[in-house]
Amino acid sequence: MLKDKAILITGGTGSFGKKLTEILLRDHKPRKIIIFSRDEMKQWKMQQTYPASRYPCMRYFVGDVRDLDRLSLAFMGVDIVIHAAALKIVPTAEYNPFEAVRTNITGSQNVITAAIARDVEKVLALSTDKAVSPANLYGATKLCMEKLFIAGNSYVGSQRLRLAVVRYGNVVGSRGSVVPLFLKMRRKGVLTITDPRMTRFWITLEQSVRFVISCLANMSGGEVFVPKLPSMNIQDLAQGLAPECRTEVIGIRPGEKLHELLISRDEARNTLEQGDRFLIRPSFEYFAGPAETPAGTPVPEDFEYSSGSNAWQLRHEDLAELARNLVLDDDAR
Repeated sequence: MLKDKAILITGGTGSFGKKLTEILLRDHKPRKIIIFSRDEMKQWKMQQTYPASRYPCMRYFVGDVRDLDRLSLAFMGVDIVIHAAALKIVPTAEYNPFEAVRTNITGSQNVITAAIARDVEKVLALSTDKAVSPANLYGATKLCMEKLFIAGNSYVGSQRLRLAVVRYGNVVGSRGSVVPLFLKMRRKGVLTITDPRMTRFWITLEQSVRFVISCLANMSGGEVFVPKLPSMNIQDLAQGLAPECRTEVIGIRPGEKLHELLISRDEARNTLEQGDRFLIRPSFEYFAGPAETPAGTPVPEDFEYSSGSNAWQLRHEDLAELARNLVLDDDAR
């Protein structure tokens, strides 16, 4: 499905983009991979790993999703776009709300507009559990991004373009995640945790990339794909990573939730269970989606996919084993 395709990754120098590039080069043989990001230093570093002399399909394109003209130029001849660019740090978004809106909302609209103008085949956007009943600005911008991508299918007319969303939880070991933070704290003998009851969904970088690739193969347009994931308790994670350390409770930070949601009860009426995932269908009638209803089993009307009530909970022994086998992203070390 991806062989001989031209694939562009916005935010391609991030943890996800680098892992996706690795897997695409190894397993899928695309015609071209375009790394689109605004950080020239990270692009330079990535070129040391994947130089064009050794990987002739690689292209590096400095640009910002806020710049529609630059996106339109970068999208020429592109078949598939993975939209991973975002401002993601919760406190940063709260303090710089205009910047978060410009990147996460306006930037996403620019991706859609450029994809329509350049007759791209598929665009898949990466979202987060924080978009469900958002408690912070970052989550609210990601909710808007999801709505834009779903509704964007109504604007493509007779073109081949289809747009969809993947929504998943916290990526273990990525830049800014709790695992590298705890590993650094372990050197001092004290781990700070916000609340011992707190839970989060858990997904590895490799799992997130392979899930996205599988969704590309199956998307018809307008879907939100949600993987079935295990949950972790923050206290168990601390014990699993550093059993020799003491923990200090510092309280939940502004904008944080005790438990995260991947599917709300309001979305349950449009949700199908499909093996290793859930599929949330578009709810508005104006969407000109696929003619046939996708296969799957409707979830109960009161269904809610929460990290707190999730039956698949990892114990601290499981977390310790995963942490031992974890390869951290270079930027997270």
